[in-house]
Amino acid sequence: MLVFESWKKILVVVVLLAGAFYAAPNITGPNILPTQPVNLGLDLQGGSHLLMRADMDAVVKERMAGLSEDIRLAMRDEKLRFKNLTDTDNSVEFSLRDSADIARRDALLASYAPEYAMTHDGLNTTITLSDGGYQLLRQNTVEQAIEIIRRRLDPDGTKEPVIQQQGAERVLIQLPGVDDPERIKTLLGQTARLTFQMVDLRMTAQEAQSKGRTPPGAVLLPSYDEEGVAYVVEKRVVVSGDELENATAGFDQNNRPAVNFTLSASGGRKFGQATGANIGRPFAIILDGKVVSAPTIQAQIFTQGQITGSFSVQESNDLALVLRAGALPAPLIVIEERSIGPGLGADSVAAGQIAAVIGLILVAVFMVATYGLFGIFANVALLANIILILGGLSVIGATLTLPGIAGIVLTMGMAVDANVLVFERIKEEMVRGRNVRSAIEAGYNRAIATILDANLTTLFAALFLYIFGSGPVRGFAVTLSIGIVTSLFTAILVTRLFVVLWANRSKKPVLVL
Repeated sequence: MLVFESWKKILVVVVLLAGAFYAAPNITGPNILPTQPVNLGLDLQGGSHLLMRADMDAVVKERMAGLSEDIRLAMRDEKLRFKNLTDTDNSVEFSLRDSADIARRDALLASYAPEYAMTHDGLNTTITLSDGGYQLLRQNTVEQAIEIIRRRLDPDGTKEPVIQQQGAERVLIQLPGVDDPERIKTLLGQTARLTFQMVDLRMTAQEAQSKGRTPPGAVLLPSYDEEGVAYVVEKRVVVSGDELENATAGFDQNNRPAVNFTLSASGGRKFGQATGANIGRPFAIILDGKVVSAPTIQAQIFTQGQITGSFSVQESNDLALVLRAGALPAPLIVIEERSIGPGLGADSVAAGQIAAVIGLILVAVFMVATYGLFGIFANVALLANIILILGGLSVIGATLTLPGIAGIVLTMGMAVDANVLVFERIKEEMVRGRNVRSAIEAGYNRAIATILDANLTTLFAALFLYIFGSGPVRGFAVTLSIGIVTSLFTAILVTRLFVVLWANRSKKPVLVL
């Protein structure tokens, strides 16, 4: 008697039921079961279209502010005497106190060329971005913005948004089936630049506001959620969001929404040194130039921390998402927003559906005509394979586009190939004189290595497509990977279960292949 262990039978039943449960909304609709149907891509259902521009003026201004602080520290290290060091929207200006320092100034500033252009007028110096430096900054800014946008909108790589550069400073974003474009704009409208800086105790915010200035090396920043409240903080950044390793939404000790964060090892060392040396002193958690909170350091803190504020649950989830994705290098300005129709017309979609159905019918007829009862078993397993693929796509929230459909069709053919390999091997064993049960056992045992080799090779190729691809390429890789796994499951377990049950229930099984 052929043996098919009980645990394998239970596994097959559980997996098939789970697949049917998650695939059911694709037939019955999303309101019948708590699970969601497969998302359709832009080419099948349309979506939202956003055209955004990177605010390069803000980027240049921030670069000048950072350059001003770098030059301040560098000239202090070199003991160059200077005055009136200021940064404007597009330049940094300062004056030397002594003409004897001109040569040393020129040597110091030479390291900033060719990215920056220097203009000297005696003791006075003006530094601006050179043409090449500005073009490089703009290129890097837009490329980094596209990558961060992709991480925010498609963290799992399954939704297949269209994100591409248009012109020098613009980014085109097309999102399939988006019914809440305002939330998308909120996600992208937040730069999410997180920094940890010490609160400057030399002057209170009220004194800074009344005097109209702050101490050197400090800046006045408003509160994130308290109207009229401000803080004087040091410009020097202790730890930046670049050192953030993970961020998750949670709750604080008062059960209010908060964001828990984890710093990298290097960030933890910096944070530990800063907090250990400043116990009893407040430090500011700053998000996009606003102070979220300014707690007093009670003990040395290393890698674990929490950001609290007046967040809703949705806001804490969104904040954790954008922090995980990373800070945008520039604010994004929406310059166009509209809805778009499906890239493929209804006639094209209908023609594709008809072609897929005809292909499936032809495969089913071929399998029955060639392998008889075993062909029917293979067809049932193929149907189960399709259900499992749809269920898998629904579970991970993948978006189905035309390349994804191509991946499904390809895996359907591979699933049939696996059964063909087994059945042909069984034929060979019967030609050698084995009885039916022995031929079935030997056929499966000897064909499984070939099936695994062929499918695993394709799976590795799909994984590389997912890692190095984007958009529709990733969608194809996702459906292909899921299809390979389900094909192996149905070919090795489901079809074999049917064959074993038939062979064991028949007193004298007769096999016609």
